Amino acid sequence: MRKKSYDDDDGRVIANMNIEGTPWYVKESHLQENSSSGEFVPDRKETYHIMKGALIAGLLIGFVFIAAFFIFLLFCTRVWFK
Repeated sequence: MRKKSYDDDDGRVIANMNIEGTPWYVKESHLQENSSSGEFVPDRKETYHIMKGALIAGLLIGFVFIAAFFIFLLFCTRVWFK
């Protein structure tokens, strides 16, 4: 099968349609595009550290909300309802 050539095609990719799970997905070209375009592709260790950082950030935000709720309950019981 030959690729069609168009006069107005300059070779740029506007939207990459090589999506995993689609019938036309090609793994090799997807990896080549990522490495040649300068995108960051983390390895296993870097992925672990990214996930660890995201978990810590999420827990920190959760603890801030819990502390704010606890302070609100103390305010209600000690000041507001007296």
